[in-house]
Amino acid sequence: MIIYNVTVNLEESIHEEWLSWIKEHIPLMLATGKFTEAKLTRVLVDEKIEGFTYSIQYRAKSREDLDAYYQDHANHLRQDGLKRFADKVLAFRTELEIIDEYSVTIN
Repeated sequence: MIIYNVTVNLEESIHEEWLSWIKEHIPLMLATGKFTEAKLTRVLVDEKIEGFTYSIQYRAKSREDLDAYYQDHANHLRQDGLKRFADKVLAFRTELEIIDEYSVTIN
């Protein structure tokens, strides 16, 4: 499994608009059929940074699914965010390979 992670720092002036937009954008990403789930998280930091930082993690079943997303969907899906928010958002993307997963069962 592969996690496609998008970390986004955004200006405070667009925070509420962006948050509404991303909650509509994530289902579009899942609708590509290339991801099995997504998590929207806020990055918690002690340092004072301007704006807000979020991480969106999309889980792909395979490298091939992620590559197919890049080839068939990435450019199109990125355009709306770029048009709406332009230079008020800074995003960077990373890929994570899941080696092992562990969980705790609570009774």
